[in-house]
Amino acid sequence: MKHSHAMLLAAALVLAAGGIPSSASAQLSVRMGDIKCEQYLAMSPEQSRNFSSWLSGWYSYQTGKTTIDLVSHQKNIAKIKDWCKFNRRETVMSGLNRATGSN
Repeated sequence: MKHSHAMLLAAALVLAAGGIPSSASAQLSVRMGDIKCEQYLAMSPEQSRNFSSWLSGWYSYQTGKTTIDLVSHQKNIAKIKDWCKFNRRETVMSGLNRATGSN
């Protein structure tokens, strides 16, 4: 179970980074916790969906959740995006903490 969960998170990270151009021999490392709201809001719809999915998977892993509630997922993403509109220089992780009540 842990192995498949780790693979799912790795796949989500690859999908989230998929829209970032890189040369064939370059390594790509994205510090997801450093993504600012202004960057998140400027993502294409596909990049935003991928990043949101990664964020949801990371949060579920951190809280030990093993199920997905798609309605709650959409509501939480909407809360984070609304918060980000007024806090563009803050990190998305700060918005996640506020939206979920975890600090």
